[in-house]
Amino acid sequence: MSGSTALASASKLGDLLAQLSLNPPQQWPQVELTAQSLANDLRSKDVEQQTALGQTLLTQTLTSLLKGALNDTANSKPAINELLRVAANLCMDHDENRGFLLEAGFPQTVLSLLESYAESVNPSQREPYPISIPDLKIIKTAIGFLLNASVGYDAVKDRLISLEAAMTILRLSTAIYPVGAWLHAPPSEANSEEVAEAWNLRSTLAAWSWRAIDELRGDEESDHQPPRVVFGQDALPLLVIQLKAFIPPHPTLPEGFETAASRRSLVQTDFDIYEQVCGLIESLCIDVEDVRLSLARGLTFPDEHGGVPCLSDLLTFVEKGDYPPYWTAEERPSKEKGFDLGKGAVVKAIVETAGEEKNTDTLWDDSEADKPGGEFVNRMVQWIRTHKNLKASDRDDLVICATLSLGNICRRDAHSTAIVKPPISLAPDLAALLEPDADIKVKHGVIGLLKHLAQTQGCRAALGEACIIQRLGTSQIWGEKADMVEIVQVAAIGVAKHMCNGNIDNTFALILPDESGSPLRQILDLVLRSDSIATKSEGTRVLVNAVKSLWSTDPKTLDEERAKRRQTTMKAVATEPCVSALARLIGRSKRYPTLINEGVVALSLISTHPNGGTLVLDSLLNPLPAEAIRTTSQPLSAVSATEGSPVVGPRRALDMLISVLRDSSALNVPPEVRANVCALLGHLGRKGVVAEDRATDLQRMKESTRVLIEALAKESDEQGNPRVAVAAKRTLEAWE
Repeated sequence: MSGSTALASASKLGDLLAQLSLNPPQQWPQVELTAQSLANDLRSKDVEQQTALGQTLLTQTLTSLLKGALNDTANSKPAINELLRVAANLCMDHDENRGFLLEAGFPQTVLSLLESYAESVNPSQREPYPISIPDLKIIKTAIGFLLNASVGYDAVKDRLISLEAAMTILRLSTAIYPVGAWLHAPPSEANSEEVAEAWNLRSTLAAWSWRAIDELRGDEESDHQPPRVVFGQDALPLLVIQLKAFIPPHPTLPEGFETAASRRSLVQTDFDIYEQVCGLIESLCIDVEDVRLSLARGLTFPDEHGGVPCLSDLLTFVEKGDYPPYWTAEERPSKEKGFDLGKGAVVKAIVETAGEEKNTDTLWDDSEADKPGGEFVNRMVQWIRTHKNLKASDRDDLVICATLSLGNICRRDAHSTAIVKPPISLAPDLAALLEPDADIKVKHGVIGLLKHLAQTQGCRAALGEACIIQRLGTSQIWGEKADMVEIVQVAAIGVAKHMCNGNIDNTFALILPDESGSPLRQILDLVLRSDSIATKSEGTRVLVNAVKSLWSTDPKTLDEERAKRRQTTMKAVATEPCVSALARLIGRSKRYPTLINEGVVALSLISTHPNGGTLVLDSLLNPLPAEAIRTTSQPLSAVSATEGSPVVGPRRALDMLISVLRDSSALNVPPEVRANVCALLGHLGRKGVVAEDRATDLQRMKESTRVLIEALAKESDEQGNPRVAVAAKRTLEAWE
């Protein structure tokens, strides 16, 4: 057909439109034949022909004919399908014609057509929506048009998004092609050519629907922008119900679908939709607060999602979903990998939902005595308890989901305490998961939860009784092989740091027996070899908390055995490796006065131990080792150890203390820190604190700081802080 013939067909459609009101039933077959001829002609790519047709009244004619046909669907369905084909081919890769169709209102009319079908859809129905083949063809072609009209053309996309087209398409697609529904076709129907054609149409319609949804959301890779949010919580039941097809028991293949081509096509469609659904659920939970809130509410109130218990169904899918047995040996490896990735996306969605702060009270429920913490918490606890033997259960995914989710929920002390105390008492189960060969993702989840729990003072004793610190020590998380997962190492350090805060028994577990491989020795070794400020600082702060706990515990409150252990542990920290680590903390923390203060306080306490004063004096006067320090944003190649580094800074720890005393405004040092520095220096200068044979070194320390301390002691209330002045005066008195 030539271009002139196509123009003639377009003109004839205009004539038929003008005559439509005279005898509609007789006109629709003519409209069908004329539109079919034009649509077929447009299948051949001819940009000039497309442009010429777009500049006629064709787009307005198509819109008017479609509107008329929708008022007479009893006679016009074949014509509707052909009109949609004309429009779809007219705008294929042609932005100008897309614009003309949009101006004429054609996409909006097509969406109204789809909405009329979607009105009768039941979102919770798993059986395929009963619909005739002519109607299937219309819906498929309509979605094909919307896809062609919106590809790379924002004006149409924006209009369709404003009209919630994605939701209409999703409702229709999931109803017409529920994943796995073809497996339940009766044998008599499965062998029918008509049924086979219908399933082919349903499958193609579903594939086109998801392509259209993807187009409306936007391509993250090409646009360099996150996908548009085109769905809300109303989409959840439509999406979640598609996952039920992957929960055993799986049906056997119907006889009619045993041919390789038909089976392969439907299996692939199911899998493609599965991947789309899982990714979309994850995306919605990350991007849309209302979705996270709605998922949590639905756990208690199923009416939230029209009777579909979405969050409960997601949990069931993660727990029980499995590979279908009808995947062939050839396709199984790639599909199993994709299936696992999809389940991982759902796990992330669940964790995000638990991480929504507003969901804390919704997901934690104390109303059921047989389910402590409520349905969600109880299920997470049971996953951990049931699968703590990772080698036997091989369900890392459940443990990861449960530990991360509980870690997100335990924002309050009461919830954290409930996790470790009866009837839940989860600490021993978490300890059991800290195996050396456990997957790093499992360790990440378990250690993250433990860190949340350890921050609550009421949990520390129970965690200690479960030997958490010892289990961390044997888990190899602080070993060299784990250095590539710094975030998990630092989290594990945080567990130990919090557990030792005000708890002497946990401090014993950290330090004793004082030998190579003890948790503290492992942490200090990690501090030495790491080039991360966070690791170095947090690792040394464990030692700070340990020292504070040891020295602040009144031995009179301990029985004889624990009192002896306290003395043994104090002796273990009053050693060169420990005081040197504290001195390095002071030396590298120019930007962090709080860390300087922690190091100063810990050294002050250790200096009260026999021989401790001499060790502390040496740590202040000895040259600090050059440390390669990097920020988290620096690549390893950018790391250097230079004297002028604002972090590495002074040559000795004493130089940092002098800087603190000299100019508090430049370093923004609180008066408390300067007072503590004075107290440390004063105590070291007391008679008998430092060995007599080190008098020369002690004198060097005094000479380096005396002028500054004298100046601070003379400052009036108007000039300085009275607390600092008092501390400076006491230092000078101690030196006399």
